[in-house]
Amino acid sequence: MSPNRSRTTTTILLCTFAAGLFATARVVTTTSAVTGRPQVTLAEAGQFMGEWTLALKGADGPGTFGLSVGAKGEKVVGELTSETMPKQVITDVSMQKNSLTLSYTFTYEGMPVDAVISLTPADDGTMNAQIDFAGGAYVMGGTATKKDTSK
Repeated sequence: MSPNRSRTTTTILLCTFAAGLFATARVVTTTSAVTGRPQVTLAEAGQFMGEWTLALKGADGPGTFGLSVGAKGEKVVGELTSETMPKQVITDVSMQKNSLTLSYTFTYEGMPVDAVISLTPADDGTMNAQIDFAGGAYVMGGTATKKDTSK
């Protein structure tokens, strides 16, 4: 097993453990359902639309994810991919200040784990990225780089 895959597996296990602790105290819900924020419009999501590579790092090391943000009809949707997990379709997409947030829940070893991806434009023109697992139990942060799909 590669070191990155081992770190990612450890990360997921930590998130699953944390989710188990939180599961007895609350029902796992998506962020916009909790805050009441409306779904983001296509116009609001304009700068975030496209294919992204998320280069993130957490306490257990680095991880790379693919993130696609697009439209399904008039609704903004996302799709997260990685080497170690199945593709995750995300339909809960909202704005929090100037950040696009994509909230989802996945099942790991029979346990629900909630996660929130945030994309936030930086002052220098780059894009910051973060994935918050299990309500802050484990956080990975770094950058998002938009893929050039014009080729």
